[in-house]
Amino acid sequence: MALEFLHPMVQSILSDVEASLLIDGAWNTGSGRTFEIVDPSTAVPIAVVDDASDADVDRAVAAARRALQADSWRRLEPRSRGRLLARLAAAIDAHADEFATLEALDNGKTVRSAKDYDVDGAVAWFEYFAGWPTRLEGSTIPTGVDRLVYTMREPVGVVGQIIPWNYPLLMAAWKLAPALAAGCTVVLKPAEETPLTALLLGALIREVGFPPGVVNIVTGHGESTGRALVRHPGVDKIAFTGSTETGRAIMADSSTDLKRLTFELGGNNPNIVLADAPIGEVGVLLADAAFANHGQNCCAGTRLFVQLPVLEEVTKVVREAARKIRVGPGLDPSSDMGPLVSARQLSRVRSLLDSARSGGAEVLVGGGAPAGLDEGFFLQPTVVSRAVDDDPVVSEEIFGPVVTILPFADVEEVTRRANATPYGLAAGIWTRDIGKAHRLAAEIAAGTVWINTYNQTNPAVPFGGFKHSGFGREQGEAVLSHYSEIKSVWVNTAI
Repeated sequence: MALEFLHPMVQSILSDVEASLLIDGAWNTGSGRTFEIVDPSTAVPIAVVDDASDADVDRAVAAARRALQADSWRRLEPRSRGRLLARLAAAIDAHADEFATLEALDNGKTVRSAKDYDVDGAVAWFEYFAGWPTRLEGSTIPTGVDRLVYTMREPVGVVGQIIPWNYPLLMAAWKLAPALAAGCTVVLKPAEETPLTALLLGALIREVGFPPGVVNIVTGHGESTGRALVRHPGVDKIAFTGSTETGRAIMADSSTDLKRLTFELGGNNPNIVLADAPIGEVGVLLADAAFANHGQNCCAGTRLFVQLPVLEEVTKVVREAARKIRVGPGLDPSSDMGPLVSARQLSRVRSLLDSARSGGAEVLVGGGAPAGLDEGFFLQPTVVSRAVDDDPVVSEEIFGPVVTILPFADVEEVTRRANATPYGLAAGIWTRDIGKAHRLAAEIAAGTVWINTYNQTNPAVPFGGFKHSGFGREQGEAVLSHYSEIKSVWVNTAI
């Protein structure tokens, strides 16, 4: 079945996209089933795309393998590879409005936040990694007379990349940019809820001149298309961002042929406010740490630990900040926050809130749908108090606009409670005592710790998790080691 656009804006933006599978540089119609893409603000379908079959995935992997071995990519000068990445960054920037509109329709986030964070971030990631192809160097190693030993970096091969629905375009950039900089070829599977910006990105990849098969895009469900990609023997590496549960399944499915794996998984992140923190200056940032991107953020600071002397003040500031957030459709310029991505996600967050209430917790603000917004998947920013640490609203990853305020007495207590989770992705610390902040940061088991700030990212700074939050790193020089292999070459110079 051919790709269908059911919304006029989607049709206008993706008018040059002929099908939902990009394979070997051309748009392909799938051989499997199709499924609908729904606008979270209205619950109305806006597109129909392919649920790529095993055969479709096989064609995409074969195309990536041919491209990996073709002179047009394998022998392309590193400088030329960097130029392609830079051209793609410029093309994304030139289509910023279209990308932001698609994200608002597909994911539900506001056009403003999509443009300011997601699109600008994608541009920054491709620009940054455009500088790396010429800097992937080997070394010479002294081992004795009459011997020359040197190392060289080679691409790890064909990479399957599976990205989530919370930052569709940005996560595509996080995955594609370093893989392409290292000389790999890619089969990218966007989330089934949010594939539309990946299709526009695919059109730009063709437009700027990437050789056919270097980037292939297959739409589909995780349990079908994603699993076929993970299990495919022609894939050398899987890079996945998503839930810890899915990460475990991918590990099992990829174990037979020992694929390289990097995972960025779930989080349940402590955000710690010490008594000497400048509450008046940072109060809104505490709320934003939990509510940014509708709370659909693996780094969301949903466990807000507050030292007892400032508990009342922090509670008041966060509650007031939550009340001021205007919830509405992503395309409405007056909206500060859009809906959750799907009915399933909304149901899950509501279930966690119902469990918290039944356990004795108090919902201070929010907890329901905003007035007049009954059609989409909307939820008010929600502040919870009087919950205990083993309540699911505290102990589980929420992935919605919910923050739970948790009082604590001293640093030793909050360190123990902050680390009492299987996750270890991110944490925040707020204090005027920088020495105390450094000591606490050293004790928190998390891949990223923000001090007197939150949700900061940069393409040059490694990002990833401890414990069940994954392994491997995104960004910076660190990520390139996951997309390359080091080869050692010994030469007997006496012959």
